[in-house]
Amino acid sequence: MKLIVGLGNPESRHAGTRHNIGFEVVDAMAAAAGTGFSTGKGKYVAAKTVHGGQTVVLLKPMTYMNLSGHAVVAAMNFYKIDRADMLVVCDDLNLPSGSIRLRSKGSAGGQNGLKHIIECLGSEEFARLRVGIRPDERLPSSFSSFVLGRFTEEEKKVMEKVLPVCADAALDFVRNGIGHAMNHYNKPVA
Repeated sequence: MKLIVGLGNPESRHAGTRHNIGFEVVDAMAAAAGTGFSTGKGKYVAAKTVHGGQTVVLLKPMTYMNLSGHAVVAAMNFYKIDRADMLVVCDDLNLPSGSIRLRSKGSAGGQNGLKHIIECLGSEEFARLRVGIRPDERLPSSFSSFVLGRFTEEEKKVMEKVLPVCADAALDFVRNGIGHAMNHYNKPVA
């Protein structure tokens, strides 16, 4: 069994924000698989599907970004999933829009959802798929306002191209592992 965690913030007011790109990826995966989300045995919603003979749990923490670790640990315990079988999908302000980066482990890199998951697991040893949201070379003056802001029309066009690639990369992780996915998807998309 594999666990694909999309990070974001619950509530409709956060839909379409840069910080919710992880939710958008797992939503797209659930829609493509013809399945929906239901309340889990913790502060999360989950959808189950099968891909290549492998059961896949798609997860959206309902704890808000900064407390994502609580939901992730609850789901891992309930489904009996090891860190090696989990991929976390999140936004990354350090990457340019239109790029993705898969890693088998690493620091939070300033992403508070990843930071909390690392704290709760006591380990950086889990795969992650970072989705670039920085529209140009300069970093915004207010990080929180930027990540909680909505995509511009131009950014939406880029994200429309990136979302299916992220879903494909996550499914490659399910089928072939993080090493294979990294070799095939760590490049600019848009």
